[in-house]
Amino acid sequence: MKILVCISHVPDTTSKINFTDGDTKFDTTGVQFVINPNDEFGLTRAMWFKEKQGATVDVVNVGGPETEPTLRKALAIGADSAIRVNTPATDGFAVAKQLANVFKDGGYDLVIAGRESIDYNGAMVPGMLAELIDANFVTNCISLEVDGTNAKAVREIDGGKETVSTTLPLVIGGQKGLVEESDLRIPNMRGIMQARQKPLNVVEPVDATKETSSVRFEKPEPKGAVTLVSPDNLDELVNLLHNEAKVI
Repeated sequence: MKILVCISHVPDTTSKINFTDGDTKFDTTGVQFVINPNDEFGLTRAMWFKEKQGATVDVVNVGGPETEPTLRKALAIGADSAIRVNTPATDGFAVAKQLANVFKDGGYDLVIAGRESIDYNGAMVPGMLAELIDANFVTNCISLEVDGTNAKAVREIDGGKETVSTTLPLVIGGQKGLVEESDLRIPNMRGIMQARQKPLNVVEPVDATKETSSVRFEKPEPKGAVTLVSPDNLDELVNLLHNEAKVI
């Protein structure tokens, strides 16, 4: 089985976010970038298929040279090779077109992506990719087993879980539960050294119309001051809730 894992290069959630040029561009100064958490769950599951079933695992990212350290980390975790499509990832449909081209050239059986990235939170790319390559698609996936060309997946739905049976080729939109956080892998020194020798291929993008563009970014309003009320002063608490917060 040949697996393609989609890797997004995203800001760490602890990073302080700012914008420049009149709030039209993201300021990367001082920002630490990481593998998108949902993609990391998928990569860890792919490593299980590699170790238990002999699968081959490639990772792919759509982005500029600045994303290569993130791909190298994926290689250090255990992926066999990496592909970087040399174009900025600014539009979901354009990204899906680039990934579809990589899929068709690579002869993959399974694509594992995160259900969404934590920067744009679009949740569009896996579904559009599945349509472009004419593959089955399961999103919000929290469990995946593959036996030959058959697959069984469990996905979260409103109020519960759903188990589905399907066949390869298959695109997965994974999330926490596909593996647990305790299963995530930290690259060791041996993996880091081996990653330096593994292939990281840069390919040029195919023509793809960008359907959306970011016009302006706006940060959330800062949190207001907190009023502390003594637990012995319930009358003041009720007064504040009624007259100031106006919630009762």
